[in-house]
Amino acid sequence: MAERARAARIHACGTAPVVGDVDPPATGPGVVLVEVLAAPITPLDLLCASGTSYFGTPATPYVPGVQGVGRHAGRVVWFPTPAGMAPGDGSMASVVAVREADLVALPPDADPVAVAAAGLSAVAAFAALTWRGRLRAGETVLVLGGGGVVGQAAIQFAKAAGAARVLAAARSAAARDRARDAGADVVIPLDFGGGPVAWGAGLPGPGTIDAVAGGAPDGGVAWAPDPPRPDTIDAVVADGPVAEAEVLADRFRAACPEGADLVLDTLFGPPAAAAAQVLKPGGRLVNLGSSAAETAPFDSATLRSKQLDVLGYTNVALSPDQRADAIRTVADAVRAGRLTIAHETYPLADAAEAWSRQASGAAEGRVVLVP
Repeated sequence: MAERARAARIHACGTAPVVGDVDPPATGPGVVLVEVLAAPITPLDLLCASGTSYFGTPATPYVPGVQGVGRHAGRVVWFPTPAGMAPGDGSMASVVAVREADLVALPPDADPVAVAAAGLSAVAAFAALTWRGRLRAGETVLVLGGGGVVGQAAIQFAKAAGAARVLAAARSAAARDRARDAGADVVIPLDFGGGPVAWGAGLPGPGTIDAVAGGAPDGGVAWAPDPPRPDTIDAVVADGPVAEAEVLADRFRAACPEGADLVLDTLFGPPAAAAAQVLKPGGRLVNLGSSAAETAPFDSATLRSKQLDVLGYTNVALSPDQRADAIRTVADAVRAGRLTIAHETYPLADAAEAWSRQASGAAEGRVVLVP
């Protein structure tokens, strides 16, 4: 009888996985077993396991984990799985069955945890900047959600591609620290001091970018006269997303008076609408997510007067060969020290705790499970 495997399984949508012994996965034509070395817990894993994703409700029990790094036939490989999106188990196990054609060989000295932490999120950042965003050397880039994994990767890839200046915006102090550590030249706060907007606190008001952006290069800021605005947080909340977008646009203009050529947006909502206002004529905004809101209050005049390109990106659009090439680019950047993603490591046995930490937003970056 084959040796039993260990796996974290979702038994009911909306609950954390439970670790236990399972039968080893079955193989078949073109399907091989991969020893799992590192399995990241990604937003897609959480979404699928909630039962509310556009893929539908997954049959339970199942092993989550849409990607991972493992070992097959003596090689270190990256691999994808359909877990949560289609029938089949994923990477949060000691061993997983994967289509051999989907394996991507990595350098033998690649760090499995570091590559897994970057994974498809870094692929999205790279492809959105280069393929969709058409980033050119010497341009100015604004990254919305700069403390997330996609944001951290985007900052570093933009720098490597020769961007003249990379700005990042993030809500929490911890996220802003991660963006700064990733190399952002300017870090802009998206939080509002306990409420959506603190107009009455005198925003804008500090006399330098450093005072606003928390660590940006020194320099005077030419503050434009403020238009009439509500003077309380409650009044701005009542005004809704448009008012929030306006105060964020003021912050972006102060930090980036020259304007941005490209916005990489993982948030949508008011931050995206605000960022559009600071794009240069002919600028591009590439959206990869909607963690702030599903809709954004763009105004027609901004889009038309500047001839802006507002673009969407998804990794699903990549062919298998394109995805493999991008994974190799990510792995090479990690190996060379050009790409570092904040992450935490948990043993597979503690998958429930690790899952809850990632889901709650308490984790410092990406949580990665190891055997």
